[in-house]
Amino acid sequence: MKNAENYDRALNIKTSASGYEAGDENHARYEPTGYGALKSLASSGLIEKDDILVDYGCGKGRVSFFLHYALGVSAAGIEYDSEIYLSAVRNLESYILPEAQKSNIRLFNQSAESYQVTNENRFYFFNPFSHVILASVINQILVSYYENPRLMRLFFYYPSSEYLALLSAHPMLDFECEIDVSDTENGERKRERIMVYKIGSA
Repeated sequence: MKNAENYDRALNIKTSASGYEAGDENHARYEPTGYGALKSLASSGLIEKDDILVDYGCGKGRVSFFLHYALGVSAAGIEYDSEIYLSAVRNLESYILPEAQKSNIRLFNQSAESYQVTNENRFYFFNPFSHVILASVINQILVSYYENPRLMRLFFYYPSSEYLALLSAHPMLDFECEIDVSDTENGERKRERIMVYKIGSA
């Protein structure tokens, strides 16, 4: 927690979870990705400056802000919960970088399945919603791919068993690699990973 607070302070944002934030049968309770995992993702070489990221279930925007700051990528954060979305908007206002650079981060208060993918090519998920919604989102991504074939990468942090079953059976998704983002807490090594799938090729 202390490490997260330090990173938040450096970026002038507030992204830690609060007790009042709850999920529902189709959407998970807000829980931000750890900064350690985001550092591993940023250093993986799988996301570059010219890429455009979609963070599904962006919450308060931690993924978008950190990867924008670390790599310079453009990012779109999608958040269905209006209260949490407003927290992300406040973070964008206070975010440490100049206004001209902030314009590369866009935030949307809408359902993930209604977001129309255009030229984005990187997609991030931390079990934000049910596998049924995930299937719909992947279909939206594929519509964009068929209209404009390009290499797309989908990143799944700590994917649920339901997610893994869907991903492994999907004919258009190819498993690319696994990013080890294990961390040590209270003297114990916590096994975590980001599973990377791709669509198309460069």
